[in-house]
Amino acid sequence: MTVWAAQDGRALTAPPPFGLSVRSLGTGALWLAAFLSAFVIEEPAPYELYMVALTVIWLACGLKLRREFAPLIVLMMVFTAGGLASVPFAEDFGDALMYAAVSGFLAITAIFYAAILSDNPERSRIIERGYIIGAVIAALFGIAGYFNLFPGAEYFTRFDRARGTFQDPNVFGPFLVLPTLLLIQRLLRGPTLRNLHVLLPLSILLLGIFLSFSRGAWGVLLASLMLLYTIQLVTEQNLARRGRLILIGMAGVFFCALLMTVALSFEAVSDMFSQRARLVQDYDGGRLGRFARYAIGFQLVMEHPLGLGALEFGKTFGEDEHNVYLKAFTTYGWMGGIAYIVIAIWTACAFFPLIFKSRPWTPFIQAVFAVFIAHLLLSVVIDTDHWRHLFMLYGLAWGLIAADKLERRNWRRSALQTPTPV
Repeated sequence: MTVWAAQDGRALTAPPPFGLSVRSLGTGALWLAAFLSAFVIEEPAPYELYMVALTVIWLACGLKLRREFAPLIVLMMVFTAGGLASVPFAEDFGDALMYAAVSGFLAITAIFYAAILSDNPERSRIIERGYIIGAVIAALFGIAGYFNLFPGAEYFTRFDRARGTFQDPNVFGPFLVLPTLLLIQRLLRGPTLRNLHVLLPLSILLLGIFLSFSRGAWGVLLASLMLLYTIQLVTEQNLARRGRLILIGMAGVFFCALLMTVALSFEAVSDMFSQRARLVQDYDGGRLGRFARYAIGFQLVMEHPLGLGALEFGKTFGEDEHNVYLKAFTTYGWMGGIAYIVIAIWTACAFFPLIFKSRPWTPFIQAVFAVFIAHLLLSVVIDTDHWRHLFMLYGLAWGLIAADKLERRNWRRSALQTPTPV
């Protein structure tokens, strides 16, 4: 940045080239990262390539790795190291090495988001905007694909289920839950009439989740909504506002019921819903179904402390573990498995107190917390170790945890430096 001398001796700063400041470029880059997280239909996805470049550039520009989120750094590295240690046991060394490399990349993205938010938690607004817009576009593609609204639209479906701009409907659906909660949060906290415009993107996201026909996505949405709504009721001290929350909740139930009724009026939608709504599918309760594989998997874990190697469980039994806590041990060994469980519990416990603190970004904290807890529960029945948005949630959580620690430390330091009046 160039500094010029004015005629009266004052220093004047020349405007940056093209009217863009470094801060504006950083804001745009962060927005684009959140936006691109919605597009992972092919690998390597644009998000992955972009995040590699962005992380390197931001680190070169002085991004700080603070001790306040050291648990995330250490445990993610231990988790990744466990995956690398199990690679030699895999039948296909190349595939296993690539799998471990992707795990390492996702760990780095979590650390990146933690560093970004610990520096300035206000950046959560940028991430929120980019994430919501990307999610709405992804949902629109999923809806268009399901109803075949244009030639080739079926590309955005899989097994007659909407997958949007993702490889799998079971990832597409849960990805849409956080932006859904963020929009619902605006309705709960802000003036209703002023926020009516969010009903359109909210309807798109809800329909996208529904048409994914992912029981996991439905469960995550329901669990996170209930948790967020409970948090709102508990933290709201004003009785009038609490009554308003109850009325909005009732209206929300009616709105969702209406949206579902319209969707189920289509025969194909109704048939798929009837099929997917069963609690236990054929592949869950068979001889080597999901639940039987759990028992076999935990037995194998005891016999292989370094793990089986990436992807080996699925090759042996025809299906993956469908339990990320089990997979953490089979694919990342005892070291990685323990690290993953510790980081999950530690994150939840450290993040929990923040939902009760009054900060400008508290609504964001509450939504992220609710979705994060729901994902931890979902991980009992599905493999989430390569879900980009879950690692983003880890990073967002630890960034906000670190920001809170830094704020409290600065407050104590200021209190000590303030002279006591005589």
